[in-house]
Amino acid sequence: MIYIIMGVSGSGKTTIGKQLSCHLHYHFYDADNFHPPENIQKMSQGIPLDDKDRQPWLLSLSYLINNLQQHQKNAVIACSSLKKSYRKSLQGNYKYLVWIYLKGSFEQILERLEKRQEHFMKSQMLKSQFKDLEEPENAIIIDIASTTEQIIKQILSNPTFFQ
Repeated sequence: MIYIIMGVSGSGKTTIGKQLSCHLHYHFYDADNFHPPENIQKMSQGIPLDDKDRQPWLLSLSYLINNLQQHQKNAVIACSSLKKSYRKSLQGNYKYLVWIYLKGSFEQILERLEKRQEHFMKSQMLKSQFKDLEEPENAIIIDIASTTEQIIKQILSNPTFFQ
């Protein structure tokens, strides 16, 4: 199984992804680590990425997912996957891939981003993230207002989780 924790920057993807992977004893991957240096530099300067910028990143993630599937390895991946086309590209024909969407309001997430230190994604780019966000239809939807422990319990108790 591969679980992709998705949502805008600051929604808690890495925190929840790491906790879930520890709970399940699965490998954890943060999609931020798959961005080419040019993308990191752009985002560090407060410049939002466009679809062209995201192509090498999506190809790297597709390769990762394909490799995990081929070797029958379980994983949790923290990945924004804001657009339906990105999710479709990553989903491919894999039936053992489950999307978990961490949903929060602009205000909730802005507050989190403003507290965050040492991350290339700056709070002023949040508007572009919400602009690009196409909420998923086929995902476990989790409200980020809960604690990390409550969110993990909600994910694990969702019937879709084990499909």
